[in-house]
Amino acid sequence: MLIVNIGYIPGKEFDVLGIARGSVVQSKHFGKDFMAGMKTLVGGEIVGYTEMLDEARQIATKRLVDQAHAMGADAVINLRFSSSAIMQGAAEVIAYGTAVRFR
Repeated sequence: MLIVNIGYIPGKEFDVLGIARGSVVQSKHFGKDFMAGMKTLVGGEIVGYTEMLDEARQIATKRLVDQAHAMGADAVINLRFSSSAIMQGAAEVIAYGTAVRFR
């Protein structure tokens, strides 16, 4: 499945099928969450959260692709990600874009 973050695919004509999306709510276990809290005292990257959000983006993207396939899409254009805190130590990540079928 071709996924791009622009609103067109050079040289391709397509029909729009609709919005495809995938989402996940991800958290870290207590031990890593506690250590992340300690890291805020001294500053720097909180690697556990970076890894958590990277994994969440991968899961959300896979779910987006699964939904686009179910719609009969050949590609997803205008891919976007959004995230929000659900509670301390947990975040929702949404991947969304426009599912299209090539002519």
